[in-house]
Amino acid sequence: MEQAEVMVHVEKRLNRRLMSNKIGRFVFLLATLFGLFVLALLLYRVVSEGWSYINWSFLTGKLSTDPNRAGIFGAILGTLWLMAVVAPVTMILGVATAIYLEMYARPNKLTELIQTNIANLAGVPSIVYGILGLTVFVRLMDLGNVVLAGGLTMSLLILPIVIVASQEALRAVPSYLSEGSLGMGATKWQTIRSVVLPVALPGILTGAILALSRAIGETAPLVVIGIPALLIPLPGSIFDKFTVLPMQVYYWTLDSSLVAEYANLAAATIIVLLLVLLLLNSIAIVVRNKFTKRF
Repeated sequence: MEQAEVMVHVEKRLNRRLMSNKIGRFVFLLATLFGLFVLALLLYRVVSEGWSYINWSFLTGKLSTDPNRAGIFGAILGTLWLMAVVAPVTMILGVATAIYLEMYARPNKLTELIQTNIANLAGVPSIVYGILGLTVFVRLMDLGNVVLAGGLTMSLLILPIVIVASQEALRAVPSYLSEGSLGMGATKWQTIRSVVLPVALPGILTGAILALSRAIGETAPLVVIGIPALLIPLPGSIFDKFTVLPMQVYYWTLDSSLVAEYANLAAATIIVLLLVLLLLNSIAIVVRNKFTKRF
């Protein structure tokens, strides 16, 4: 009798676990479908409102108070200038910091504190970096709301992400590769430059490209440092005033309450921005798949 009761009890527990598993799968599937539905609805709304406005004159035209003549060439050019500052600053500082923390710094309380702070900085709201950029670059360094100030502010925003991604890529390099290089008489820097970095490069580039994708889509820091979206001359250097695609979307969305056509222009700009982000993410996937080495 006791054995039969035990079997019944085990069977009941098994049935409860199977039922919990089915409920969990259903809930997770429902959450996934809900997210996909909302995403599809947003994409449909944006594409249906903005696709007809995308043409050559829209892509190459300047900003205008007339919705029928307005273009985003200035915003595209400003975005490119912004990335021309963000990309080298972030890559150089981020990768150098990761190399130092992983390859040179001794494990102690100070390095643990630095690692913790870097991880925490990756989750700080972007508007905080905007306030920091306004205080340091715009006012203290008296740069004004130019490309250089915006690029340095965005670099601060994504620098923790690049550092963490680079550290993970460096940790993924098999230890026997560097040990073999050191055993053959190479110096530590020669080992890092010739052995570790080539192997870790796909992970570093993937993290950097995804971080740059975030920088392209950020608006809050640029709003704080006072990036305009008015009729300004096209930027020709890092010391010129500029605007970017997300800022243009932001201001045209605000202006849509006065002129309905601005909502369509904002939707068209969103489509262009999504295509740019899709291109960058595709490049990240190609880089990861093409250059990743198996050991």
